Amino acid sequence: MLCVVTLPGGGAGSGVAVARSGHAAVEESPDPYAFDSDVKDVDGAASTAGSRMLVPGATYRSAIGPPGSSGSSSASGSTGNELYYRLELTAKDSAYVSVTALPGPRGRVVYADGIRVSVQDADGFTCDQGSARIGNAESPRPLTASAKRQLGADQKKCQTAGTYYVVVERTTDSRSPVSSTPEKPSSSKDWDLELYVASEPALAKAGPTTPPEDTGSSPQQQPPAGAPLPRTGGSSFGTARALGKGVWGDRVRAGQTRFYRVPVDWGQRLSVTLELGSGTRTGDFVTSALIMELFNPVRGPVADSDVPYDGRQKSMALSPLPPVAYENRYAPFDRTSGMRFAGWYYLVVHLDPDVGTRFGADETGLTLRVGVAGERRPAPAYAGAPRPADGFGVTERDEDAARNGAGGGPGGGAGGGGSARREPGSGGSAAASEGDMAMKVLAAAGIGTGTVLLAVLGVWRAVARRRLGRISA
Repeated sequence: MLCVVTLPGGGAGSGVAVARSGHAAVEESPDPYAFDSDVKDVDGAASTAGSRMLVPGATYRSAIGPPGSSGSSSASGSTGNELYYRLELTAKDSAYVSVTALPGPRGRVVYADGIRVSVQDADGFTCDQGSARIGNAESPRPLTASAKRQLGADQKKCQTAGTYYVVVERTTDSRSPVSSTPEKPSSSKDWDLELYVASEPALAKAGPTTPPEDTGSSPQQQPPAGAPLPRTGGSSFGTARALGKGVWGDRVRAGQTRFYRVPVDWGQRLSVTLELGSGTRTGDFVTSALIMELFNPVRGPVADSDVPYDGRQKSMALSPLPPVAYENRYAPFDRTSGMRFAGWYYLVVHLDPDVGTRFGADETGLTLRVGVAGERRPAPAYAGAPRPADGFGVTERDEDAARNGAGGGPGGGAGGGGSARREPGSGGSAAASEGDMAMKVLAAAGIGTGTVLLAVLGVWRAVARRRLGRISA
């Protein structure tokens, strides 16, 4: 009998649901994708008429049928290949919509299979659109695309308050030689969808509208050295494992997708190098064996990379990224424009299932070398509050989460409320220390359910005594 326990003030480990203050617990599972515990089911409509409203700051679950089908879609199973959802926006906020499509770990996919997302105004004008597709790997994995309604002095369309529509399409290309191969057709099953919506207020005072000068020639950072510390990745944006600056180790199964998150503040620059360990035999070859993608705090695309594998160790690094700055949004390319606000940046890593088939390894070791450099700068003066409230900044709690390896919170947000900034040289919070103690007890307790429960009760008792002692003092 499986027993899931909740610990006070700690981070999440694989197979254990851990609640933090102000957030519902997210139950981790390595496979399939773990939706947030507070996710809302929403039906996608076949037309703008009758479309359901999406609210900024919330996460939704839906589903979409294969190309060529018709009708509405919902998490319970009706199908459609073009779906509509509604937004009600003010004239004072930018809105961001991210859609993660889930073919399923055993779904059939081909090169051209993908997802397209657009935001349209009431007259059918496309404010913005984004897309993602399976590509060369032809491996089923989560695909994330995003679109936005961005406010700007140089924009003439999509600036007024009113009704806007999110259009989600499942795409393929029947003319593709791969797509038309009878022996390997694309799956006719529904894909689950996770929709995430965020809003960002306008600035209190207009600022520069050109990106910083150095964004086109960002220097390559030297990756951190040293032995990796173990950090098991999550299975979704909502359960992404927190990483700070340093060297981290994980093991990934063939066909599995891992999610990690790194807090990056205003003025800071992120760098990531990923290494895939050597196998037990060589001589074969897998194209695009390892895929790495980087997404910003609203799950918008920033950069991606992939590497082939022949059984020998391989490494790859994201292209040099600029420091986080509000003005980056005016750059033409994702690598710069995506680094537009502070918060949690997400790393998504996928290992092709052919690696297991051709090299006979159930799991392969990963090493992530994460660098966060640069002096922090003040946040821009917003005229209002973003949704979610902790979406565009780095707090003291976020830094604790990165040190302790906490899992994500509902919505894949910053993983904790509060706005206190950690002062240089200060130690970890009491809650973080108690969380560390709880996780260490669990690790030492073994896998026996009774033993774990006794250990947890002991931790709770010790924590209660500490808190009572602090209050009495």
